[in-house]
Amino acid sequence: MAGEDDERHAAAVFDALGSAYEKAFAHSEAHRRSLEWLLGRLAPGSTVLDVGSGTGRPTAAALVAAGHDVLGVDVSPVMVGLAGQRVPGASFRCADVRDLPLEEGSFHAVCVYFSLLQMDRAEQSGLIGRLARALRPGGSLVLATVPLDVEGVDTVFMGRPVRVTSFAGEALVEVVRAAGLTVLAEEDTLFTPDHPDAVPEPHLFLYCGRD
Repeated sequence: MAGEDDERHAAAVFDALGSAYEKAFAHSEAHRRSLEWLLGRLAPGSTVLDVGSGTGRPTAAALVAAGHDVLGVDVSPVMVGLAGQRVPGASFRCADVRDLPLEEGSFHAVCVYFSLLQMDRAEQSGLIGRLARALRPGGSLVLATVPLDVEGVDTVFMGRPVRVTSFAGEALVEVVRAAGLTVLAEEDTLFTPDHPDAVPEPHLFLYCGRD
């Protein structure tokens, strides 16, 4: 199955990157701003789903420090192990979010930082719809991606071969709106990960709400 192959490949890539991924993205000011926006919208003790939670930093760590209940999901066993050590106040699960049961209205917020890029477009659209339904009314979703009109393109990310699919910015906004979310703000930026094999990447952050 293509989806299972994608899952195994994504897990292998991020198992290999491990802590290097956290270091490479630690200086992203846009990521920090998106977390500040989200924290400003959450009531104390909110429940948050972190899709593609990586090492747990900075996202889960910032949310837990603010007193929120975080569930992180990642396909990489290495990343989940690191996250459990670094953010013991959160819960982490090694799973493909596409297979994760999501009850409607079960989260106050959802974070999706660069975790869609190894899914095909139908899977990305379907997952965004499921995540939108998993939000409570008035809930918030932050989505970050590399906004390129590419489908199944082989490239190299931090020295590792990956196959990438994405939407151009306006097309992704339409997918998010079709899922029933309102795009409250957008931020486009160019970011270079702190890694010798990295190149500058366009990043798009969407700040969204469920009415």
